[in-house]
Amino acid sequence: MEKQKNNDFHLDMITRPRRLRMNPLVRDMVEETALSPKDFIYPMFFCEGEKVRAEVPSMPGIYRQSIDMGLKEIEEALALGVRSVILFGIPDKKDPLGTGSYAPNGIIQRTIAAAKKAFGSDLLVVTDVCLCEYTDHGHCAPVENGVILNDPGVALHCRTALSHVAAGADMVAPSDMMDGRVGAIRETLDEAGFQDIPIMAYSAKYSSAFYGPFRDAADSSPQFGDRRSYQMNPANAEEALREVALDIEEGADIVMVKPALPYLDIIRRVKDTFNMPVAAYNVSGEYSMVKAAARLGWVDNDRVMMESLTAIKRAGASIILTYFAKEAAALLKG
Repeated sequence: MEKQKNNDFHLDMITRPRRLRMNPLVRDMVEETALSPKDFIYPMFFCEGEKVRAEVPSMPGIYRQSIDMGLKEIEEALALGVRSVILFGIPDKKDPLGTGSYAPNGIIQRTIAAAKKAFGSDLLVVTDVCLCEYTDHGHCAPVENGVILNDPGVALHCRTALSHVAAGADMVAPSDMMDGRVGAIRETLDEAGFQDIPIMAYSAKYSSAFYGPFRDAADSSPQFGDRRSYQMNPANAEEALREVALDIEEGADIVMVKPALPYLDIIRRVKDTFNMPVAAYNVSGEYSMVKAAARLGWVDNDRVMMESLTAIKRAGASIILTYFAKEAAALLKG
């Protein structure tokens, strides 16, 4: 009899975490990680022409579009609470030096000017600073005898960043992974009087198989070889911390990990080590896999989308670049 009483007492005193899960209002009250449309940067692809809006076959819901059509989509994003975009350009012509990336009248330079004229301070315009969409060989720097040239690439990225800021960009995001480019861009902007323009550096950008759909969208696949001589080995974590430390030392204001979901551990280590704003790029392959599986009825698009974005933020990212930005914001808005 005494033994039964002791067992009953033990059951009465058991810890019951489920008490905080039984009611949706309580669940929301104790939620540790909360997403907001303010967390998102929406990547957009701009091309020449008028009234152009062509869906990327491998990225359902994402478009290559002309400036006039893109401005309409930006207006939709703003209405949903997404206040930031990152712009990628698709020029009509390419050449070995990617001169379209820094042309004063280039596609991105004109897009920046149009977006700032239309939306002013309501919209944060971030620009991708890289040559791969503009070079005929598809690499992120000039090539000589099959070798990707670091320092000439840095010089061209400085010209590109300056041209973006001169057109009205609020922030530049060098994505090329050439050594020393953050410091060189910082110096270039400062000397031109743009000391207050922040740099969001693609600091730990891995040579990933998850970029495939983006290369369809941006027409930026390498015409020979690959990018493993400048993008990071997916097996390396300590190297990511060294890359981030170098970018911070050179003047980066925000550091980025790319891709996001396969590198949540890197996001967490970067956040814990440096305690500064961390961005993560929820890349095209991550997006397209969800879309493909959802179309086949294998997963619930909305639940997987929100779970993935929550995981990225929970890992330590305060900024998420994602093609889901408008969809997720619409759900958050209710």
